[in-house]
Amino acid sequence: MNLRPTLAFPLFCLVTLSYLLISSCQKPDKKKPNVLFISIDDLRPDIGVYDNPLIHTPNLDALAADGMVFRQAYCQAAVCAPSRASLMTGLRPDSTRVWHLGDKFREIHPDIVTMPQYFHQFGYHTVNIGKIFHNYMPDSISWDEPDLRPAQFARPEWLKRDGETFYVNAETQRKQKIKRDSLVQVRSNYYADGYNNGPAWEAEDVEDTLYYDGAQAALAMRTLDRLAQQDQPFYLGMGFFRPHLPFAAPKKYWDLYDRNAIPLATNPFIPEDAPVMSMNSMYELRVYDGFSYLKHPSVSNISEDTSRILKHGYYASVSYVDAQVGKLIQKLKDLGIYDNTIIIVWGDHGWKLGEHHSWCKQTNYAVDLQVPLILASPDQPNRGKQTYALTELVDLFPSLCDLAGIPKPGYLEGTSFVPLLENPDQPGKDAVFSQFHRRPRISPDGGRYMGYSIKTKDHHYIEWYRWNAETGMRGDSVTCELYDSLEDPNENVNIAVKQPALAYRLSRDLKAGWHGWKEQTN
Repeated sequence: MNLRPTLAFPLFCLVTLSYLLISSCQKPDKKKPNVLFISIDDLRPDIGVYDNPLIHTPNLDALAADGMVFRQAYCQAAVCAPSRASLMTGLRPDSTRVWHLGDKFREIHPDIVTMPQYFHQFGYHTVNIGKIFHNYMPDSISWDEPDLRPAQFARPEWLKRDGETFYVNAETQRKQKIKRDSLVQVRSNYYADGYNNGPAWEAEDVEDTLYYDGAQAALAMRTLDRLAQQDQPFYLGMGFFRPHLPFAAPKKYWDLYDRNAIPLATNPFIPEDAPVMSMNSMYELRVYDGFSYLKHPSVSNISEDTSRILKHGYYASVSYVDAQVGKLIQKLKDLGIYDNTIIIVWGDHGWKLGEHHSWCKQTNYAVDLQVPLILASPDQPNRGKQTYALTELVDLFPSLCDLAGIPKPGYLEGTSFVPLLENPDQPGKDAVFSQFHRRPRISPDGGRYMGYSIKTKDHHYIEWYRWNAETGMRGDSVTCELYDSLEDPNENVNIAVKQPALAYRLSRDLKAGWHGWKEQTN
């Protein structure tokens, strides 16, 4: 199959038709399992159960011990909006046509049916707390109860803010507001309503609920009290904002770590022979105090002391969210509904902590594409097992349908991973597919590109094309990258020139796309 985007009209007519035909003949089933759908923003697979003995994630590790860990799960685009749009619709970025942060899938496809909308048609009561879709695009139409917020953060003038933008320190709040007001005077539609500024970290000695995610967890527990009393099953989307920047979390989570004992990245350099458009510019970190000097990683550097603080803050933020997850799981047990609830925890993409001389996400490298994925479900076999089969976030929609006992819509572009629960050692998919849109203001040469990625068990191949933003179509092929996943798992050396035959074969498979590869292996 050609990698050009699909035509929107036929696809989404099919989406709507399939949705209506299936839902018209279904009745609510009160015995269906509940779904607790937990998103953790910017969480990379770098927690205890993913072989990091230093980080403190006892609750996620305990959930993994009662479920299954997917060790080779990948997102479809390493940035929030495209990744989440793909996951929540079951369609890939070239079908959603959501390629960067500003693309809004609901404006592009008004009639598209998202996962919670689909589950609603089968008797589920759907509730959203926090970041499931991209921050300021909560897609309220998807939920029976959309965009619930902790009361203390629900002031009308804050509704355009992202949950990650709240600090606790009063002086920090004052300075942030001054800067915010100056920003929105220049541009009224400034990202996050201008509040995404301030220090890159904060460690106030306060209770969990003084920070946004702790308050969200408290709200979710009260919501679970209510949902547990209803006759119909629920689908609760719980989206945590940490460990997204800024790394603002209660001091007790920072105190879990000795900063000097946290190891820094072992590959703090751009991959050898990497093309110019492959790397991100770290603009996400640049908006925070003291980082305005940052440019492309080929010319910028962050000191060791600052790197240690940033990594410490990331770890503290992960531990903070881990504690909130633990509270929700314990609440399910206290309410007596844990054994009838599907719990799935996922990250929307990876995140660099100094790897490749860079920070943040927004590349096609595995460190940005690989995500944590943990599942525990009723009557699940092989609890405590791990699978190394290749999986994708676009697989979540069909998989949750299977687990909930509802039919899968035929238009989904992922594959159910439920068979892996029965046999975690089976090979699963032969390849997974991702992509990233590199815009001119990020690329050092000022070019606009789309990079398409195919990851197999043994290799990772990326092909870069010129991109027409107006038509959403690729142009000429520009360059490629090839990494040996067995000999070079950190992707430090591009061997495309050294292995032309292998690069040619993977290029052919990439052009066949996810659909073509699936047909070959059936």
